[in-house]
Amino acid sequence: MSTSLSHSAPESALPAIPETSKVAIVTAEWNAHITEALTKGAIDLLESRNVEYDVYHVPGAVELTYGAAQLLAHYDAIIVFGCVIRGGTPHFDYVCQSVTQGITKLNAEFDTPVIFGVLTVDNEQDALDRAGGKLGNKGTEAAEAAIKMIHFTCKVNEL
Repeated sequence: MSTSLSHSAPESALPAIPETSKVAIVTAEWNAHITEALTKGAIDLLESRNVEYDVYHVPGAVELTYGAAQLLAHYDAIIVFGCVIRGGTPHFDYVCQSVTQGITKLNAEFDTPVIFGVLTVDNEQDALDRAGGKLGNKGTEAAEAAIKMIHFTCKVNEL
Protein backbone atom coordinates (compact mmCIF):
# COMPACT_ATOMS: atom_id res chain seq x y z
CA MET A 1 0.00 0.00 0.00
CA SER A 2 2.72 2.45 -0.93
CA THR A 3 1.94 6.01 -1.86
CA SER A 4 2.27 6.93 -5.48
CA LEU A 5 0.65 9.44 -7.76
CA SER A 6 -1.19 6.69 -9.57
CA HIS A 7 -4.52 5.74 -8.10
CA SER A 8 -6.19 2.41 -7.54
CA ALA A 9 -6.26 -0.30 -10.18
CA PRO A 10 -9.33 -0.46 -12.39
CA GLU A 11 -11.98 -2.57 -10.70
CA SER A 12 -12.01 -4.90 -13.70
CA ALA A 13 -8.36 -5.78 -12.97
CA LEU A 14 -9.29 -7.38 -9.66
CA PRO A 15 -9.49 -11.18 -9.62
CA ALA A 16 -12.69 -13.08 -9.00
CA ILE A 17 -13.08 -14.51 -5.51
CA PRO A 18 -15.64 -16.97 -4.10
CA GLU A 19 -19.08 -15.48 -3.51
CA THR A 20 -18.91 -16.67 0.08
CA SER A 21 -15.83 -14.55 0.85
CA LYS A 22 -16.10 -12.37 3.91
CA VAL A 23 -13.82 -9.53 5.03
CA ALA A 24 -13.47 -7.96 8.48
CA ILE A 25 -12.49 -4.32 8.81
CA VAL A 26 -10.97 -3.30 12.15
CA THR A 27 -10.83 0.46 12.52
CA ALA A 28 -9.11 2.52 15.20
CA GLU A 29 -11.24 5.22 16.78
CA TRP A 30 -8.21 7.47 17.31
CA ASN A 31 -8.08 10.04 14.46
CA ALA A 32 -11.57 8.85 13.49
CA HIS A 33 -12.04 11.48 10.78
CA ILE A 34 -9.16 9.78 8.93
CA THR A 35 -9.85 6.14 9.79
CA GLU A 36 -13.53 6.41 8.92
CA ALA A 37 -12.64 7.86 5.51
CA LEU A 38 -10.32 4.89 4.94
CA THR A 39 -13.07 2.53 6.06
CA LYS A 40 -15.54 4.16 3.67
CA GLY A 41 -13.11 3.73 0.77
CA ALA A 42 -12.80 0.02 1.57
CA ILE A 43 -16.54 -0.45 2.00
CA ASP A 44 -17.30 1.26 -1.30
CA LEU A 45 -15.02 -1.14 -3.17
CA LEU A 46 -16.16 -4.24 -1.29
CA GLU A 47 -19.81 -3.38 -1.92
CA SER A 48 -19.12 -2.78 -5.63
CA ARG A 49 -17.73 -6.34 -5.76
CA ASN A 50 -20.57 -7.79 -3.64
CA VAL A 51 -18.09 -8.89 -0.97
CA GLU A 52 -19.62 -9.37 2.46
CA TYR A 53 -17.93 -7.45 5.28
CA ASP A 54 -18.26 -6.50 8.94
CA VAL A 55 -16.75 -3.45 10.63
CA TYR A 56 -15.32 -3.48 14.15
CA HIS A 57 -13.87 -0.61 16.16
CA VAL A 58 -10.99 -0.56 18.63
CA PRO A 59 -9.68 2.43 20.61
CA GLY A 60 -6.37 3.01 18.83
CA ALA A 61 -3.69 1.66 16.52
CA VAL A 62 -2.00 -0.52 19.14
CA GLU A 63 -5.28 -2.40 19.67
CA LEU A 64 -5.59 -3.25 15.96
CA THR A 65 -3.44 -6.37 16.37
CA TYR A 66 -5.62 -7.73 19.16
CA GLY A 67 -8.79 -6.96 17.20
CA ALA A 68 -7.49 -8.71 14.10
CA ALA A 69 -6.25 -11.71 16.09
CA GLN A 70 -9.71 -12.26 17.55
CA LEU A 71 -11.25 -12.41 14.06
CA LEU A 72 -8.75 -14.60 12.20
CA ALA A 73 -10.82 -17.78 12.32
CA HIS A 74 -13.99 -16.11 11.06
CA TYR A 75 -12.98 -14.21 7.91
CA ASP A 76 -11.18 -14.73 4.61
CA ALA A 77 -9.22 -11.49 5.04
CA ILE A 78 -8.94 -8.74 7.62
CA ILE A 79 -8.16 -5.09 6.95
CA VAL A 80 -6.89 -2.89 9.77
CA PHE A 81 -7.16 0.89 9.61
CA GLY A 82 -5.34 3.31 11.84
CA CYS A 83 -3.70 6.71 11.62
CA VAL A 84 -0.63 7.65 13.62
CA ILE A 85 0.48 11.26 13.26
CA ARG A 86 4.04 12.17 14.28
CA GLY A 87 4.24 14.40 17.31
CA GLY A 88 7.04 15.82 19.39
CA THR A 89 7.66 12.67 21.45
CA PRO A 90 8.87 9.13 20.70
CA HIS A 91 5.29 7.85 21.19
CA PHE A 92 4.84 7.85 17.38
CA ASP A 93 7.76 5.43 16.96
CA TYR A 94 6.52 3.07 19.69
CA VAL A 95 2.97 2.93 18.32
CA CYS A 96 4.13 2.44 14.73
CA GLN A 97 6.58 -0.28 15.74
CA SER A 98 3.99 -2.07 17.85
CA VAL A 99 1.26 -2.23 15.23
CA THR A 100 3.67 -3.04 12.40
CA GLN A 101 5.27 -5.90 14.30
CA GLY A 102 1.91 -7.16 15.52
CA ILE A 103 0.33 -7.33 12.07
CA THR A 104 3.50 -8.82 10.59
CA LYS A 105 3.41 -11.55 13.23
CA LEU A 106 -0.22 -12.37 12.47
CA ASN A 107 0.57 -12.64 8.77
CA ALA A 108 3.55 -14.90 9.43
CA GLU A 109 1.80 -17.23 11.85
CA PHE A 110 -1.75 -17.58 10.54
CA ASP A 111 -3.44 -18.43 7.25
CA THR A 112 -5.77 -15.43 7.08
CA PRO A 113 -4.23 -12.37 5.41
CA VAL A 114 -4.25 -9.19 7.47
CA ILE A 115 -3.98 -6.08 5.31
CA PHE A 116 -2.01 -3.21 6.85
CA GLY A 117 -4.03 -0.03 6.33
CA VAL A 118 -2.30 2.10 8.94
CA LEU A 119 -1.23 5.55 7.88
CA THR A 120 1.99 6.68 9.57
CA VAL A 121 2.34 10.33 8.64
CA ASP A 122 4.15 13.49 9.61
CA ASN A 123 1.04 15.66 9.82
CA GLU A 124 -2.73 15.64 9.45
CA GLN A 125 -2.62 16.93 5.88
CA ASP A 126 -0.51 13.93 4.84
CA ALA A 127 -3.24 11.70 6.25
CA LEU A 128 -6.07 13.63 4.59
CA ASP A 129 -4.26 13.38 1.25
CA ARG A 130 -4.26 9.58 1.60
CA ALA A 131 -7.80 9.22 2.95
CA GLY A 132 -9.68 10.44 -0.09
CA GLY A 133 -7.57 13.48 -0.91
CA LYS A 134 -5.13 14.20 -3.72
CA LEU A 135 -3.32 10.87 -3.29
CA GLY A 136 -6.50 8.80 -3.48
CA ASN A 137 -7.90 6.62 -0.74
CA LYS A 138 -5.61 4.05 0.82
CA GLY A 139 -8.75 2.37 2.17
CA THR A 140 -9.74 1.46 -1.38
CA GLU A 141 -6.24 0.14 -2.00
CA ALA A 142 -6.43 -1.97 1.17
CA ALA A 143 -9.72 -3.51 -0.01
CA GLU A 144 -8.07 -4.27 -3.36
CA ALA A 145 -5.22 -5.98 -1.51
CA ALA A 146 -7.72 -8.02 0.54
CA ILE A 147 -9.45 -9.25 -2.63
CA LYS A 148 -6.13 -10.12 -4.22
CA MET A 149 -4.98 -11.99 -1.12
CA ILE A 150 -8.23 -13.95 -0.90
CA HIS A 151 -7.65 -14.94 -4.54
CA PHE A 152 -4.05 -15.85 -3.73
CA THR A 153 -5.12 -17.99 -0.77
CA CYS A 154 -7.67 -19.82 -2.95
CA LYS A 155 -4.95 -20.58 -5.53
CA VAL A 156 -2.54 -21.83 -2.85
CA ASN A 157 -5.27 -24.06 -1.38
CA GLU A 158 -5.72 -25.65 -4.82
CA LEU A 159 -2.10 -26.90 -4.79
